[in-house]
Amino acid sequence: MTFTVLLVDDHPVVRSGLRAVLDTDDVQVIGEAATGEEALALAAHLHPDVVLCDLRLGAGIDGIRTTVALRALDPAPAVLILTTFDRDAEIRGAIEAGAAGYLLKEVAPELILDGIRRAAAGGMVLAPDLAARLLEGLRSPLPRLTDRETEVLRLLATGAANREIARTLFVTEATVKSHLAHIFTKLDVDSRSRAIHVAREAGLI
Repeated sequence: MTFTVLLVDDHPVVRSGLRAVLDTDDVQVIGEAATGEEALALAAHLHPDVVLCDLRLGAGIDGIRTTVALRALDPAPAVLILTTFDRDAEIRGAIEAGAAGYLLKEVAPELILDGIRRAAAGGMVLAPDLAARLLEGLRSPLPRLTDRETEVLRLLATGAANREIARTLFVTEATVKSHLAHIFTKLDVDSRSRAIHVAREAGLI
C-alpha cells in the first residue's frame, strides 16, 4: 500500500530535502505548497492521504488555520505538523485544530515516515515528551487574565494597533505594551496572532 503526501512549507530547500528522504516504496510525495492557500487548493485536487505541514507559513493563513480548513475537506486528509516550534500552546492548538500529530524537524527521517504511516492509518503521532507536556497542559488550565488584559486582547482581536488600544482605554502605549507582555507570558505565545488564536480557543475572548 502506498501513502500519498502533500508537503507544505514556505522554504523550498526544506521541501526539497523532505521530498528526497520521504519518497520510498510505500510513501509518495505528490505535491508541494508554500502557503496554506496553495495547500488547500492542491489538497482539494490531489486528495493526499497525509498533509505534512509547517506551523509558520509566512504571509497568509498559518499552519493551524490551514489544518482546520484541510480537515473540513471531503475527503479530509490527515494533517501531520512538522515544525521547529515546540511551545505547549502551539502543540495544543494544532491538536485541537484536528492535526493527527506534531513532530519537530529535528527528528530522524525514519520517525517522520513512521508518523506519516500512522497518521494515514488514523493514528495519533506525538513524541512521548510532547504528549506528556500536552497532558500536563490540559490538567493545568491557562492562567486567568485580568479584566484590563482581556480588554486589551479583545481590542487586539479587532486589528487595533497599540496606539488605538491606548487611545480607547485612555492609557499610554507603554502601558499597552506592558499588558501585551503579560498576556504573551500567560498564554505562552510569542506573537499577537497566536495570542488571539489561543485566547479564542480557550474561550478567554
